[in-house]
Amino acid sequence: MDLTEARTQPPTRPPPSRRPAPRFLRPQLLLSWVPLVAAVALWTYALPRVGFRAMGDYGLLDRFPAAFYAALALLTCGFLVALRRAGTAPWWPAAYCVTLLVALKAPPAVLYDSVRYPWASKHDAVVNQLLLSGELRPNGALSGNMSAYEQWPGFFTLTGGLVRAFGVDSAAVFLNWAPIALGLLLMPVLVLIYRTFTEDWRLVWTAVWIFQLANWVGQDYLSPQGFAYLLHLSVIAVVLRHFVRPGSAGRLRDRSFLDPASAAVPPPTGTRQRAVGVAVLAPLILAVNASHQLTPVMLCVSLFALTLTRRYRNYGLLAVAALIMLAWDLTMGRPLFLETLGTLRDSLGRLTQNSRAGYAGELTGPGPELAGQANVLMVLAVAALAGAALLLRRGLVRAALPLLLVSLAPVPLFVVNDYGGEMLFRVYLFGLPGAAFFAAAALVPAAGSPRGARRPVRRRARALTLHGALPLALLVLLAGFLPSYYGKEKMYYTPPAETALVTRAIDRAPHGALILATTGSFPQALHRYDQVGHWFFAEQELPENERMLADPARHLADGIPPGTDAYVILTRTQDIYAAGEGLLPPGGFATLRERLTASPLFGVVEEHPYGIVLHYQPATEGDRP
Repeated sequence: MDLTEARTQPPTRPPPSRRPAPRFLRPQLLLSWVPLVAAVALWTYALPRVGFRAMGDYGLLDRFPAAFYAALALLTCGFLVALRRAGTAPWWPAAYCVTLLVALKAPPAVLYDSVRYPWASKHDAVVNQLLLSGELRPNGALSGNMSAYEQWPGFFTLTGGLVRAFGVDSAAVFLNWAPIALGLLLMPVLVLIYRTFTEDWRLVWTAVWIFQLANWVGQDYLSPQGFAYLLHLSVIAVVLRHFVRPGSAGRLRDRSFLDPASAAVPPPTGTRQRAVGVAVLAPLILAVNASHQLTPVMLCVSLFALTLTRRYRNYGLLAVAALIMLAWDLTMGRPLFLETLGTLRDSLGRLTQNSRAGYAGELTGPGPELAGQANVLMVLAVAALAGAALLLRRGLVRAALPLLLVSLAPVPLFVVNDYGGEMLFRVYLFGLPGAAFFAAAALVPAAGSPRGARRPVRRRARALTLHGALPLALLVLLAGFLPSYYGKEKMYYTPPAETALVTRAIDRAPHGALILATTGSFPQALHRYDQVGHWFFAEQELPENERMLADPARHLADGIPPGTDAYVILTRTQDIYAAGEGLLPPGGFATLRERLTASPLFGVVEEHPYGIVLHYQPATEGDRP
């Protein structure tokens, strides 16, 4: 080919290059968002198919379709994949944690046409009373634990403000959404606490994930405890981050000799800075004391536990917290405080009695029994994982010793009181943030190895943990959460027709009347609580209730003050609750209803498939033989 011919030929073009795939389709990102989207789609598909109105012995466990369980499993798998990139993209495991919270806690909020937890309606009653009358009566002699609500009214005042701000009729409109709202508010507080002791984002988000799975206690609904718990952890987070004493860290400033995942101690603060911190925290501590009677005690014992370390030996903050608690207890809360002190003689030191779960009988029925067993197994599983971390991650435990002390601080309260049969649940709840952190530490190995460690052995152990123990543990905890949280759901859902029946009955009662029911765990139980009295006559030990069933009409008549207009309200929810909690023997509620209906002392006012209302008709002298 000559030069002229070469010039006339067109130049050869390079082969076209492939256009790079969009970023969101790259393998790493694809594995991050596809499981999340697929899990949300499955959950959304499953929710309308939940037959909550036809719940049986197992609550929602056998009402959830397979797609719901598949969504949770897929969400867990996606979280494990996202966890591998937590160091460079921590927002992905954060998105999975938020989605898990919604997936676990939102079904009742989305589905139910009534308030979940019938006893939660009493919180709505207090808020309604506050909005209606504009005043509280802290020294009023109210039935049952209503005195606690009116002597610690901070939460109800805030909730009343929210009702007015949202322009809704009552707190019942948004009550079922409280677990999601409180969970979202709590998540950054937990992250702040965990980041104080570790720089490993994998460990942080795994701890948050475990906390959510282990938080089955049911105290995160719209309640004083749920609100005060958020404030309590917020105070602890600020103290851990901003109350470090100068010169107290020692070698912990250099974490190279400890667990590689441990974080350096936060910068120290001077006396003036800590004084400012106390001034900033004082309103939060006051809000805790104004809202709940037990949480201030938990806060004080937690702050005391921190003073046992050189790092957080701040007696001033502890003194302020204790003085605020005593000031409130001796003024606004004085009646109930003195009453509680009077019971300490009987409860002090009775460990077995104080650690019981519930105030009366034992759980009965397939669903409640399964839930009770799952509760115990969940506590043991979290405790075992946290205990394993104490052995396997001793360096991290040393770095996070303050968190360990805060978690153990509530345990001695078993010696003092049973808190109406709920001390076991409250101690578990307040120790859970630290327990979740150490449980995660047992499952998520350090990214590096400390000096002197056998690296091949460490690598094999790390691979075994990430590929085996961590997925298995998360699936086991998920399997334990579902019966713990939803196994007794039949007690928690109330048909609107039952609520309407109770409301009509109490509205019909004149001022000063007495409302009788087996238990206070039914909807609108404390409607008009400021105008009528209440007697929940089956909230006692099972043997006493068995004697009562021999002649329930006479038992109730003997307990009704002379001249009192009294009504007995027996509902479906009371039946389920009394049976499930073991307050009455099998068939006891039906026996009670039959004998009261047949008695001439009680006349039927209204009868409905969901309940019956009876009016007390005392025999006159002329009627007696």
